[in-house]
This record gives sequence, structure tokens and C-alpha cells, in this order.
Amino acid sequence: MIPIRPKQPDGSNSSSPPRRDKQAVHTPSPSRIASKPVPERQLRSPREYQIDQLKRRFSPKETVIDPSTGETSLLFSFKPSDPDFPYDLEKLECDLRIPGEYPRLPARLLVRNKDIPRGFAVNIERGWDRLVEDRKGKGGATLLSVMNALDRGLEGFLAEEKKETVKITVFKDSRHLDGEPSGVVGMGGKEGIEGVPKEVEQPKLEPTPRPYIPLEVFTRDQIAEAKARRAQEVRQLEARMSGLPLYHKSSDGVIYTLPLDPKRRSSLPPGLQSVHSVQLVIPLLYPLQPLRVLLNDVDADEAEAVEELFTQKAVEQKQMGLTSHLNYLATNLHALAKQAAQQKQKAVQAAATAAAAEEGKKTAADEEAKEAEHVASAVDGERGHVHVIPRPLEWTLVNADGSSESEPETDSDDDFELVDGEGGNTSGVTPGTALPTATAERGTAISFPSIELHGIELLQVTLLSLSVKCNRCKTLNDVTSLKSNVEKLASCKKCATSFTVRFRAELVHANSTRAGFIDLSGCTISDMLPSSFIPTCGQCSTPYPSPGFVSVRGESTTNVCRECHARFTFKIPDVKFLTYSSSSSSLPPTSGPKRKDQKLGLHAGDPLPAKGACAHYKRSYRWFRFSCCNKVYPCDKCHQQAEDHVDEWANRMICGWCSREQNYRVENCAFCGRSVVRKRTGGFWEGGKGTRDKVLMRRGDRRKYRNKKDGNKATK
Repeated sequence: MIPIRPKQPDGSNSSSPPRRDKQAVHTPSPSRIASKPVPERQLRSPREYQIDQLKRRFSPKETVIDPSTGETSLLFSFKPSDPDFPYDLEKLECDLRIPGEYPRLPARLLVRNKDIPRGFAVNIERGWDRLVEDRKGKGGATLLSVMNALDRGLEGFLAEEKKETVKITVFKDSRHLDGEPSGVVGMGGKEGIEGVPKEVEQPKLEPTPRPYIPLEVFTRDQIAEAKARRAQEVRQLEARMSGLPLYHKSSDGVIYTLPLDPKRRSSLPPGLQSVHSVQLVIPLLYPLQPLRVLLNDVDADEAEAVEELFTQKAVEQKQMGLTSHLNYLATNLHALAKQAAQQKQKAVQAAATAAAAEEGKKTAADEEAKEAEHVASAVDGERGHVHVIPRPLEWTLVNADGSSESEPETDSDDDFELVDGEGGNTSGVTPGTALPTATAERGTAISFPSIELHGIELLQVTLLSLSVKCNRCKTLNDVTSLKSNVEKLASCKKCATSFTVRFRAELVHANSTRAGFIDLSGCTISDMLPSSFIPTCGQCSTPYPSPGFVSVRGESTTNVCRECHARFTFKIPDVKFLTYSSSSSSLPPTSGPKRKDQKLGLHAGDPLPAKGACAHYKRSYRWFRFSCCNKVYPCDKCHQQAEDHVDEWANRMICGWCSREQNYRVENCAFCGRSVVRKRTGGFWEGGKGTRDKVLMRRGDRRKYRNKKDGNKATK
């Protein structure tokens, strides 16, 4: 800024130096200082006024601790207002103790966060005391202003060195119990266990010393190389993962929360299928120190074994980077879970074997003790010359004819095993128990009630194709090539909700029209699409070679056997789906009125009325099923005339030539192959039903030219 010299009364410029923009007085006069106005209520009762301020600001829980002194406790939590707060602290739990004689006695702050170490909590509490001491004597200082100052200085208090704290633990002295032998009754051991001498003292078990594991020491070059590699790989990881929604980095830069999408989620144990993120723990001396992972939102018992296996793999493959380790975890999580389950099963079997061996040793020792006690009692009795010999094992053997060897007449029937005439045990399972069926009757059964089989002994569905409806958005999706006992995972094309379909096939014959069961999750069955069938000849019982025939509802298939050349035919007029309920209780009622199904009265193979045409589009040979109401109309204008809502895009259609419902196609039917729209014209007007574009119109047509003169020109 260029200073302007003031002019003298005579018009000449003054020769005085230019004016500088500096304050002339550094300290203002006390008479010019205006004090901040203090509300009258604060002057009359400052304690109640400041407590009301805290109530309006934090909505605390008020408790009177000591009615005699009037000390009040306010429990509340506040979130740091700094958007760039560097510490992982969501809320600070505060307990503000306000004495009854406040403001003569200062208020105290207690930090109640369990996730904050006590040393850092002491720093915050002492910082509060310093803020209160600095504002002591100032009339405008309130508890709310001190809380605001604490919010501003919270980062500095947490950055201070952690205060040393002492934890007092009470140990119970049990040395007087260790000297008393087990089994001794009373003080001093005057009465002992029967059969154990009183003079014998029980040996004391000394604790097994733990092996000493020396701390691994690294050189300066190794540490420098490890830090350089860690910094490089962390930068690559942040550049790739920082834009994802589940990404989070801890304040110390050691723990990274990253999204995880396992490749084969359906193959994981039930406790691990809910995993969507993982915590990657990168030590400061990585890769000298092992890399660890923590799976989020999963069962802790199942996840712990998988995490240990991943740590072992990471130690073995130190040349892999962080991104490679994360990709390995997403790809092989199911394999790690399977390996962990096998190790757990082996450990359980080993423990069971050891327990059985210990039990066997204990049983043998008990038997020997009983025999010795029995012999001793027999010797001490009146008939000491009679020795009781245990019954030989051969006496209890049963012959094939049902008699026993060396069977004395005086023995009771309880010493023998009852057998029937054929040598079978009468205490076993009753013969003739029915075997379980091959396919469990659950899920949704698919059947062909009016199926026609001519010259066919058996009919099997090898590849089933279905049209299913999403349970969330009610959108129809096609699931094709379903094999027997193979689960297929798919997702909705509209809302991306995942669903699973499993088909369990059965044989169709003259006495059974059921083709199998379908297990669904997240969807319901709408219709059957063209599927593959393999018939078995009724003359020679030879199945037709794979892949068989592709057929659909309403279509008749005829062919000859490859072995005996006998003619066979099968036709599926109708398909039915029946839901089996696993429980006897009835299904819960649906919310809202039930939507009435539209009865069209169509038969597969027969044409639609007027071949699907309507008054608006006479050359359109199809009907459309609108997704807004799931009803069928020839066109959008017919839908607008019949319904009172806005139509949505139709993604299903019914062919006007064969009456089969299918996904929307532009020109022809997927089943009969006939065109559902009018064919292209020859380039003439044709009374308004032909070509209307003058560019594409033939030159011989009069309407190609605008005026009459050009029209006469076209006739020449």
C-alpha cells in the first residue's frame, strides 16, 4: 500500500514522514476496557446456573452423592469437535463432581473410559485441574467454558507422557492349607484315610518351570531394511484400499481394517460366513516380525485357529507383499478353515484315545484291588480253606445250537445270553427295519401331473433350468443348467441380492410323477424353463446317451432308442411346484391383502387371442407382463387404461403364437422361433402402414417429395 501524504492548507505536500499502520498504545487504558456482561441469575446462584448450562449442552445423568454436603455427580459423554482428531477416541465418558459449596470449592473431573489406560486418564484429569486453576478469580469463567477449553486441549493432554500408576492386588494367604495333606480330617492330621498310614506325608507338586525363550535381536541394517520395505508396501496398500468403504487405519499405523470378500463363501463354516472385513496387524519391524490378521464379526473359536494358520503361512512366505497376503487370505480362506477343522478333529481324537487308555488302566487297577480284597476277606472268614475261583470265560460261550459248554444244572439263567432259534440276538434291533429314502422330502417338489410316457420306462431331469423370483425386489431371474445335488449361487440382476438353488433329482416313471426336490434360499420358483431330459427305453432298459433331449412344458418329444431302435415319446403338459414344510406349525399370515393372481386361461402351444395384437399395435404379436403390478397386457396403453398407476418397464413377455411366457426378446420367440413383430416393409407408404421415413422411402412413391411438382417429376 502506498501512503498518501496529507496536504497543507496552502496545497503543498507535507515533508513529514509517512503514516505507519501500527498501534501507538500497546496496553489500553483500564477505563476503556468494557467487561463482559454477567447474567443476573449467575450472580445470584452461580452453581445452579452453571449446572443448567451443562444440562442443556450435554444432557447428563444427575446424581446426588452426599446429601449432607450436597455434592452432585453429572455423568455425560462428549465427542471431540476437532475433525482431524488423531486419536481413536469416539467419546470421552466424563463424571463431573460439583461440590455443594461451589464455586468456593473447585469441581473435579473423573474419566470413566475403560478403553483408555489409567495413566492417560490421569493426564486428562490433571489438565482439567490446571484449566480450573487458570480461570480461578475470573468472573466470566463457568464450567461450560472449562469444558470447551478441555475440548480444545484434549489432544495435548493425550500427547503427554503416560503417568505411572500403581495397581493394588489382594492375594489370599493359603500357605497354611498347603502344608496339610489331602485326605486328613481335622487340624494336625490326627485322623487319616483308611488304609493309608498317618506317618506318610503327601509329596508336594512343584510347578513345572517354563522354558526360556530368548528375545530375537536384529542388527541395524536388518531394521533399516525392514522399515524401508514396510513403508513401501504400506504405501501400496493405502493407495489400493483407501477408497473402499470399510477401510480404516489406526492412529499408530499398525492396524488396518480392510474389506474381505472370500472367493468361496458358501464353503466356509457357518461361523465364518459372515466375515466382511479383516484387521491386518502390521508390526513396526515387518517382515522381521510376523504378520497377523483378526477376522471381524465371526465366531471367535473358529476364527482363532484360522488366524494362527495364516500367521504360520505368512512366516513361511516372507517374500510375499501385504497385498499378496491379503489376496491369499481371500482366495484360500475356505482351505484354511478346513485345515483348522481337521487339526481340531485330530486333537479331539487324540484326547479321547488318551482318556480311554487312562480309563482302561484305572479299571484294571480297580479289578485287581477288588480281587485282592475278596481273597483277603475269604482268608479271614470262617471257611478260610475255601478259595473262590472266578468263573472261566469258556463257560459263558454260546454254541451254534443254542446250548452252553459245561452247563451245570445249578446255574441260574442269568449267567447265559438268551438267543433265538437261528442264533440271532433277541436284544438287538428288530429285523425288517425300513431303509431311509434316497431323497429327503423337504424343500419344493417339482412334478409333472399329466405327463405322457410312451415306450419309456424311466425319465430323469439331468439339467434343470428355472425362473426364480427374488424375495427382496420380486424380480424374475433365470437359473440354468442345475445339476443334481450341486448347489448354485447367483445374485439378483436388479438388487444384487444373493440366493442359492439346489436340485435333488428323482426318477419319473408310470407310478411317480415327481421329478425331484428344489432347495431354495432367498428366492421362490416361478416357472420351469427348457431343460434336459434323459429317457430310458421301455423295451431294452437302455438310457439315452447324454446330454439327452431339451424339452419344455407343452412340447412333445419323439425319438428312437439307440440300442433296440424302439420308438418312444414323452410330453409334459403341465408343471406343478409343491412346497414341503419341515415343521407342523402353519406358516405366519402375510402382511396386507393378498394379491389376486390374473387368470389368463392360456395353454402352451395354442396362439393368443388375435395372436397377441391389440387396437393400439396391430402388428405386435405378444403380451407383456409389467413388473409394477405383475399383470399381463398387450401394450403400455392398454395397461394405462386398465390400471391407475404408472407403468414400469416389462421384462417378461408371452408369445402370441405359442402362449409361452419368457424373458423379453426383441424380435422372435425363444421357444417357437416365430417373429413377434411385423417384418420390414418394401419402402412404400402402403396407406400409412409401410415406410413413413422419406429418406428410406422408394423414389417411385409420390409421398417421397413434398410438393406436387416433385411428385409429377417422380412419375416421369
